[in-house]
Amino acid sequence: MSFETDTPIERRILARSLETLRKHAGMDMVFGGPVHHGAAAMEITDLTGVRTRSAVNLVVRNGEGLGGKALMLARPVSVADYISSQGITHVYDHAVRPEAIETLAALPIIVDRTPRILIYLAARTHVRLGDRWFDSFTPLVRRLERDIAVEDEVRRRLSLMRTTAEADRATLSRADLYDIAQELTNLADQIEDETLRAKVEAVGNRFAPVLGSARSQEPPTLLRPREVDVLEHVARGLSNREVAEALGLLPNTVKSYLKSAMRKLHATNRVQAILAARERGLLR
Repeated sequence: MSFETDTPIERRILARSLETLRKHAGMDMVFGGPVHHGAAAMEITDLTGVRTRSAVNLVVRNGEGLGGKALMLARPVSVADYISSQGITHVYDHAVRPEAIETLAALPIIVDRTPRILIYLAARTHVRLGDRWFDSFTPLVRRLERDIAVEDEVRRRLSLMRTTAEADRATLSRADLYDIAQELTNLADQIEDETLRAKVEAVGNRFAPVLGSARSQEPPTLLRPREVDVLEHVARGLSNREVAEALGLLPNTVKSYLKSAMRKLHATNRVQAILAARERGLLR
């Protein structure tokens, strides 16, 4: 069973947040990346608003430069005139100068006392950054911290289930399998990233009981052929976009078919719909 994605948690969460951060900050550039080995270093992997590629894949070490200072102190730091600042080392000036950065702030995203992402907010002019400016980022920072914590918990639970439940699947009762599938459904509902959510749902589908001849005695539910097609693809772990591509539909059409199928099956989410469809013999 595989539930990993090709891109680390931190990069996916950062990539989808860059433009929101830039608009909120009112800055010219936002860039950053995941923190490695506790807080030993970070790598700049994702950027927006840049003019050059001078900072791409730059590794910033703890204590070096403004970002390294933020890692060392585990709190936000800033400089109003980067090039002339005396409060930081200038080992990364070769990456900063081509972008003509004047004002720079470094914002660590910390989960369980460990920095996980370091975000830079940069302007090519002088900008006054006070406590009120930094405080305005608190809701965004809390959301990023929550997203990382949720995905950490998803992986922890999936790993635990993989090593315990799947190994003993032959001895688990139908009720046990249903409980596992339901727990995974609840976890999936907390995930914003569509690709990871689909993968978690796919793992839940694998634990969902397939009744065969012992199907529910509920009255038959009539689904349209396309609704069944969509559910079958969702059960394989495909996202709405991937289902749309596979079936030659628009993503909004896929959402419409899913919503209709869920209503007919009295389900509140995708995994519940798949469970209900299997109960009724509508899916293999």
